[in-house]
Amino acid sequence: MEIDTAAPTGRFERLRILWPDHLGLARGKYVPAELAGRGSRHCTGTWALGFDRQMTPGTPGSLFFEGLPDMDARFDPGAARPGWEGPRTGVVVADLERNGEAVAVSPRNALRRAISDWEALGYRPEVGIELEAYLMEPDGAGGWRPISTPGAFVYGTGPAVDPHGLLEELWDAAGRSGIAIEAINSEYDESQFEFTLAHTDALEAADRAFLFRQMARELASPRGLLWTFLGKPVNGRSGSGLHVNLSFTSLGGVNAIDDPAQPDGLSVLAHQATAGLLAHHRGLCGLLAPTVNAYRRLRPGQLAGYWANWGHDHRGATVRVPPERGAAARLEHRLADGAAPVHVAVAAVLQAARLGVVSGLDPGPPESGDGFERVDTGLCCPADLGEALVALEADGALCEAVGKELVDQHLAVKRSEWDAFCSYTTDWERDTYLPFL
Repeated sequence: MEIDTAAPTGRFERLRILWPDHLGLARGKYVPAELAGRGSRHCTGTWALGFDRQMTPGTPGSLFFEGLPDMDARFDPGAARPGWEGPRTGVVVADLERNGEAVAVSPRNALRRAISDWEALGYRPEVGIELEAYLMEPDGAGGWRPISTPGAFVYGTGPAVDPHGLLEELWDAAGRSGIAIEAINSEYDESQFEFTLAHTDALEAADRAFLFRQMARELASPRGLLWTFLGKPVNGRSGSGLHVNLSFTSLGGVNAIDDPAQPDGLSVLAHQATAGLLAHHRGLCGLLAPTVNAYRRLRPGQLAGYWANWGHDHRGATVRVPPERGAAARLEHRLADGAAPVHVAVAAVLQAARLGVVSGLDPGPPESGDGFERVDTGLCCPADLGEALVALEADGALCEAVGKELVDQHLAVKRSEWDAFCSYTTDWERDTYLPFL
């Protein structure tokens, strides 16, 4: 479904102005429709916040020592789309400015830069996003557990996998909001689902995924349920990813990934973009796997983007090349999980791919191993978030491409998060050691 961007905001009584932050959260305000043209203001100190609401002093972009002033959420009122809270409320994704200039640490502005950089090469990036998530219910002890679906199986549909009927509600709400869905199905493990969103222009694709994630969580909440897009929320079960499918349209309207004259049907640009993704694999982890939990998923043999490899229709490779060619040719990047801010994830993947193109890199031969017991490379993800942040900071070309100030802001907040984790005594430690030591 395409959004009528010329539609007036007068069809709504209020607008919900949302913008993506550095933690993947949808921050914003409700404003009356008649005041929407003014946008909304928000404190720059938001950029210093962690999930625990603690602020890291001096975080780039926060203006922590400059009085924590305002920044402005700006948008085209005609771009408002129907929300999922009822017909009175429209929703719009905003850009952030301060004193008339784009906020450098804004994920959406980083994606705009990545798109512009590709356009300077003569290509328009298009993206399709696949999200995986678990549906959880209260466990009666203050926590969460997966819903019980004993009849579930991979690629399942219907009441056996969705006893609450939540998927139908989600599909209808997405349609009303102009978030085109290609497919929904149960994933590998019980209570796990996959959502495939339609391929479209990169910014719109990220906006849709950002809104879809928020919509899914809010539709589940009144039922007492929780959608979690965390990479590895359940011990003993498979992880959940965020796959970024890339293609590039030339000025002539041709898919530049495709080249029928080549033996594998892939263009030189496709190979170079793949090489860029592999060359910056470890640095990308710091942005695409930005939580302590992400590295529970990124392990050998988990089909989750652990190795710096690529392959033809190979799910043991980080860069999988699906079998479609022609207009449907694309590259699927499988490293990220749903805890990554989607605009940052798409921007970083686009920039790493672009660096491969401008440097004329070669990805080498495709993966010939099974991806479980044998692979062709020894280059893999960092072992944990702390190591990933070191790898990101060391990748100067990627940092500059994504945006030095955004990366510095990310490093400051995430290092505070990592330090807090390293000093925290876990239940596992208490359960394992206290009886004996």
